[in-house]
Amino acid sequence: MSDKITLSTWPTPLEPLPRLAAAIGLGENDLWIKRDDLIGLGGGGNKVRKLEWTVGAALAEGADTLVTTGAAQSNHARLTAAAAARLGLDVVLVFPGTPDGAAGGSGNLVLDGLFGARIHWAGDGTPSELAGAAEEVCRELAREGAHPSLIPFGGSSPLGARGYVEGGEELRTQLPDVDHVVVALGSGGTMAGLIGALGAERVLGVHCGAVAEPAATVADLAGALMGRPVVPGTLRVRTDQVGAAYGVLHEPVLEAMRTAAATEGIVLDPVYTGRAMAGLIAAVRDGDIRRGQRTVFLHTGGLPGLFGHAEAVHRSVAALRSHRSG
Repeated sequence: MSDKITLSTWPTPLEPLPRLAAAIGLGENDLWIKRDDLIGLGGGGNKVRKLEWTVGAALAEGADTLVTTGAAQSNHARLTAAAAARLGLDVVLVFPGTPDGAAGGSGNLVLDGLFGARIHWAGDGTPSELAGAAEEVCRELAREGAHPSLIPFGGSSPLGARGYVEGGEELRTQLPDVDHVVVALGSGGTMAGLIGALGAERVLGVHCGAVAEPAATVADLAGALMGRPVVPGTLRVRTDQVGAAYGVLHEPVLEAMRTAAATEGIVLDPVYTGRAMAGLIAAVRDGDIRRGQRTVFLHTGGLPGLFGHAEAVHRSVAALRSHRSG
């Protein structure tokens, strides 16, 4: 029997993007968007599908406190906090750095505070040191009499990836003849689940710089999920949109964000969905995605992260044009 819980209403919408398709060189019926940004909980985003499984397992084990890690602008952390609030649980978010370097308390951090999260600032360190800090927080909570559960980074585990096996199957019922699904590749669980539902040949992941070895990370998750080895080299992974670093604005990403917004009113963020759209545009340009093929862009959410990214905000405001009447 599954321990999965329900945190939103399904399915999410699938909408055509004819103006964007024309702008990037596809036919008007070629491009669609799967609106997982419209998932109802906590500002929306793909992490909710994973949390239905990971938090469900935590509740089944008697947890009263959720602990997870991420960057200060983590969408996963924000949605873990929202899930905890809905379920009456405590939550501790373990972030690198210090409060002084936290983007002025903007973006996702605003929502973390509204949801009642406690934040443990772990200082500078490696990803493994951040994970160690989260484990120590769990031990401290247990010594205080709590029953903590450590939710994996990005919600990405074989269990969490089941959420996107379901998401892929949902998409297949909406558009059975889909040829390509383009998705941001962060911690890897979303892409792994989609591969489990749709096959590796139909899923294109655009690396966002969150993990050191994106193809290997996805292959490990997908292999554990499906119960058979997955060779990293068989996966479709683009690594050309990271730019200087994970949190640094990449010029083609800003252009992709502007194009999606100006043609369809779709808002993307500079770290995940903006990179994914830049990857889709590049894939059309180099022929990996061709005119006449049904292509779905999976919008994984992340709007609050846009407002926590100082350069993206500055560049967007600077682009405002004055209107002269008369």
